Amino acid sequence: MDPVNVGILSILPPIIAIALALLTKEVISSLIIGILSGTLIYSIASGLNPIIGTVETTFNLMTGRMDVGIILFLCLLGALVVVTGMAGGSRAYGRWAASKIKGKRSAMLATGALGILIFIDDYFNCLTVGTVMKPVTDKYGISRSKLSYIIDATAAPICIIAPISSWAAAVGSNIAATGMYESELSAFIATIPFNLYAILSLVMVAFLCISKLDFGPMRKAELKAAKGDLGAVDTNIESEYEVSSKGTIWDMLVPVIALIVFSVLEMLYTGGLWGDDPAYHSLAAAFGNCSPTPSLIVGGFAALVVAFVMYIPRKVVSFRDFMNGITIGVKSMVPACIILTLAWTISGVCRELLMTGEYVSGIVAASALPAWTIPAIVFAIAAFLSFSMGTAWGTFGILIPIIVPVCAQIAPELTIVALSATLAGSVFGDHCSPISDTTILSSTGAGCVHMEHVSTQLPYALTVAVCCFLGYIVSGLCGGNPWITLGAGLAIFAVAMVIMLKLGNREVKKA
Repeated sequence: MDPVNVGILSILPPIIAIALALLTKEVISSLIIGILSGTLIYSIASGLNPIIGTVETTFNLMTGRMDVGIILFLCLLGALVVVTGMAGGSRAYGRWAASKIKGKRSAMLATGALGILIFIDDYFNCLTVGTVMKPVTDKYGISRSKLSYIIDATAAPICIIAPISSWAAAVGSNIAATGMYESELSAFIATIPFNLYAILSLVMVAFLCISKLDFGPMRKAELKAAKGDLGAVDTNIESEYEVSSKGTIWDMLVPVIALIVFSVLEMLYTGGLWGDDPAYHSLAAAFGNCSPTPSLIVGGFAALVVAFVMYIPRKVVSFRDFMNGITIGVKSMVPACIILTLAWTISGVCRELLMTGEYVSGIVAASALPAWTIPAIVFAIAAFLSFSMGTAWGTFGILIPIIVPVCAQIAPELTIVALSATLAGSVFGDHCSPISDTTILSSTGAGCVHMEHVSTQLPYALTVAVCCFLGYIVSGLCGGNPWITLGAGLAIFAVAMVIMLKLGNREVKKA
């Protein structure tokens, strides 16, 4: 299927899908309508039959875009969650963690800290943090919406500023393609102080956890949680099996640790740490060269094997129940797999059929903007593109080869700032988008209704984004000074939080 240039119509499918999802709170039908609108536009523009061409194009694209590896890892993780729950490990861990973590604030901070510690890959982060922390956050009445926000607001933001991560590798490959820098790793590290969205998102999580401030839809979700309605969608799964009374905290911790250890070791192996090429004989190089998805599959399978060896000989779980638990766990991941498949498909409609990225980036390249506005405008464009396509990687993959050379010509002193603004905007758009795989996996890991997660986190993400936009304006005016840029971003964020605290206190008094 050859792409076609349809101009402004290229942004119509994601706008339709996202608008319907936000209005109806039903993501699957919204994605299907968005996909069909895009393939219909493509069929008409390509001279195909409007009906047959639309259907054939849709399913051809869907089969081509489906990431079977991620779906397999989701199923393995779902199975692991159920069998550890069946063994009583999750219940025992919840009791133990509740005795060590005292209070709601500590539980939220522990969740955020774990999200920051798992910086290797965002998929791995979203699902592991949710699995580990749900028993603790449930114990202290933290809504699943809040849990999924903390997961989502730490996953991609920490990965995009961690030199050793799958994201750093993806960014580095795009930087290398520009031919502008001798070392893509050095260029990536130079962007870190300017990545205001990633830094301020992490600060926002810490502030919300410490202050326990909530506003907008999240406040309503937290008030419901205080009354016992956590907004969980995975409680019905737990009713499908009996929980063993023999389980201990190790029955949960050991399989989860095995998942982490085997996944990391496999990443290093696929990255060439122990291979013949000396260029990859370092942790940073190996992680940059690794294959994350196959590594996660190996880790998930190894964790299930470890659980089997732990549970069956001790008769914590019978063989029949263990295998039944795998079936229940896989079944629990079907909705997430459907949403992910549809999200990948609509992303393919934009990237591979309608050239959405090329259309938007072409507008940027052709515009005659004052040099000092470049970082802020690039941030906004990257955010729009990432939000529309549901992919941060696809967004900076399109924009970096355009932004870096153009900025080097117009304002070379702002090149690193513009590069960082591209990454920041890509993460922001991906963070907010209901069709983003990271957003979907965050709600899946937390056991939260997907559109509930999207609507509750949107005001928080937008608040941080506005602070970033203003910070990038300051950065353009000061010629890209990292200290002034970061200081301005933090100062603007502090003012925003003071305003939010006052508004929150007014809401409490009214209530």
